[in-house]
Amino acid sequence: MSRRSLAHLTAALSVLAAPLYAQPASAIPAKYRDVANRIIAAAQADSAGAWNRIAELTDTFGHRLSGSAALEQAIDWTVARMKADGLENVRKEQVMVPHWVRGAESLELVSPRRQLLPMLGLGGSIATPPAGITADVMIVASFEELTQRASEAKGKIVLYDAEWRDYGYNGSFRRLGAIAAAKVGAVASLARAAGPYSMRTPHTGSMSYDSTVVRIPHAGVTAEDAMMMRRMVARGQNVRVTLRMSAQMLPDAQSHNVMGELRGREKPSEIVVMGGHIDSWDVGQGAMDDAGGVVVAWEAIRLLKKLGLTPRRTIRAVGWTNEENGGKGGAAYKNAHQNEVHQLAIESDGGVFSPLGFGFTGSADARKAVEAIGTLLQPIGAGRIGPSGGGADIGPIMQTGVPGMGLEVDGTRYFWFHHTDADTPDKLDPKEVQRCVAVMAIMAYIAADLEQSLK
Repeated sequence: MSRRSLAHLTAALSVLAAPLYAQPASAIPAKYRDVANRIIAAAQADSAGAWNRIAELTDTFGHRLSGSAALEQAIDWTVARMKADGLENVRKEQVMVPHWVRGAESLELVSPRRQLLPMLGLGGSIATPPAGITADVMIVASFEELTQRASEAKGKIVLYDAEWRDYGYNGSFRRLGAIAAAKVGAVASLARAAGPYSMRTPHTGSMSYDSTVVRIPHAGVTAEDAMMMRRMVARGQNVRVTLRMSAQMLPDAQSHNVMGELRGREKPSEIVVMGGHIDSWDVGQGAMDDAGGVVVAWEAIRLLKKLGLTPRRTIRAVGWTNEENGGKGGAAYKNAHQNEVHQLAIESDGGVFSPLGFGFTGSADARKAVEAIGTLLQPIGAGRIGPSGGGADIGPIMQTGVPGMGLEVDGTRYFWFHHTDADTPDKLDPKEVQRCVAVMAIMAYIAADLEQSLK
């Protein structure tokens, strides 16, 4: 063999032997197309398996606020079911979590007529005095209006009646409303439900206090009642209400992150982690938010096992605890697992409606790889890879340099039901849930099977 021929042969062999990171991302779809199509077909053939599991979990245990017995019972049930499904290394990992208890509460319109109004205390709020707080209502549409009218607020209950714009904007009145109202002398505050649609469903969620101002009770009211009170004030009528809340913050309680795995065949110590949060607010059943996110990750592993697909790396499904009112589960996961090699972290916390794709945060080279994987999700309309991805629970581990993804879905109806009594499993379509299982399984499997690192 001539030296020139030997050089050509050596070069050819080096290309064949090179790891995938030295090859174009365009090679990924051809390599995994058949596997992806098998996963899609198998997921869609199971017409309601994941939905049934969401319904069983949420019907059996109901809402699951941090510190509650229902949350820990749901976690124990998940451990038992994961083991029965054959997941490996199933376990609970202890996390200390905040323990806020709502207690009895009510809001009564006193003037211009008497009527009990639906309401929900906001998570972390203090209680009213036992007799409640009776005061006139001052209605504002924004923080700016409150500042402009600050001289009117002393001794009033401030009601933030902001028309729907988006969750970040409208949710700010829930999160920060008590601070702003207290600064101008209000004795309590109310926030209109943060959502684009309502059937007289008040909305709860976390709120904050500032150590520089007095703490005042803070609650959520329905869009319908906020608009009604605004109309009354516009007519010149005096709107007066009595707010009663017996909420209390108890000492931190013991909870757990729950997880199970599909162990990798070559690099079992390297991890693709995916999941959602197992806790919920203490209203509804926490089906959309976020039993669905936990179940589709868990079901994705179960589907891969059923198909006999074992990737190079380990895939770990996690139900993180305390996402809703503290984020302690995600922080504890980072502390316990930051010394492991994580290939990718994926979170589902936007409802398991019709999947559109993923948001991704990572390096340019890693983006090329996940965009190539995304092309395999196009047959079910989920091939989009957005400009950024992550989530509250995977945020801490992402801070260590792990690339992150968030499942993106058609969220048209999500905020209709979010953090309300209407978050129940009937709001989810079993076929859409199964498509979420498929996209989570495909992304996790291929990311775990790639020869190259995504970091």
